[in-house]
Amino acid sequence: MGALQNKIDFGVVFTVRMANPNGDPLNGNQPRVDYDGYGEVSDVCIKRKIRNRLQDMGERIFVQSDERKDDGCKSLKDRADSCAALQEAKKSKDADLFANIACEQWIDVRSFGQVFAFKGDPLSVGVRGPVSLQTAVSVQPIEMSSMQITKSVNSVTGDKKSSDTMGMKHRVDFGVYVFYGSINPQLAEKTGFSEEDSEKVKQAICTLFENDCSSARPDGSMEIQKVCWWKHNCKSGQYSSAKVHGCLKVALKEEAKSGRSIEDYEIRVEHLDGLEMEEL
Repeated sequence: MGALQNKIDFGVVFTVRMANPNGDPLNGNQPRVDYDGYGEVSDVCIKRKIRNRLQDMGERIFVQSDERKDDGCKSLKDRADSCAALQEAKKSKDADLFANIACEQWIDVRSFGQVFAFKGDPLSVGVRGPVSLQTAVSVQPIEMSSMQITKSVNSVTGDKKSSDTMGMKHRVDFGVYVFYGSINPQLAEKTGFSEEDSEKVKQAICTLFENDCSSARPDGSMEIQKVCWWKHNCKSGQYSSAKVHGCLKVALKEEAKSGRSIEDYEIRVEHLDGLEMEEL
């Protein structure tokens, strides 16, 4: 496959059951909510999961989380310094060459972009990526539950049994979330993002929660329900992204007393003339 030719938009619906999809560190790690009580999952959190899935698929990732490092590098600077071609570009202070090499090396750089600005380096380079994501927002205000937990074992050897350490664990009982994104072909030309890369990103989104379990997100507690993938027939797009994203409509059914399962929600996709759409 060659370079990405035309604009792509996408929309994703997923459910959360008895899990914390994205804790807020400024609010005791409770699930993120806006001022009206609607649940949120940040775009940064979603990008992290996409990177993890791409890494599982065997792709080279620049922004690796600490527990997933596969190249022995301890920091982003170490990872950049480990690339000999980047070091040569840095010495020549050729920002364009540096960006091109970085995009060729790592799929997340040519997808999401990256800022290469490290202390002591003579060259700072910013790469703007073609893949943009919005924050996921729940369809209805979410209901949160909290439970108190204890630790009743000694962390270190001592003469006496340590007193129980109290903590809190928070979760969303059930919620339906929606997020949207776009892939810009003009920026894809600059980073070398290809049609093949777009298929890999699509596959990563469709399997977003595989290999993503934790105590806050047990296996099966988060599930992709629908992915809508719109392909335009031109670079600028046949319709605006806002209009395309508006075609995906998720709402609580009138007869549903409460949104406690996905069956209580209606997922409907409107079609726009001449716009190719794939439902996954």
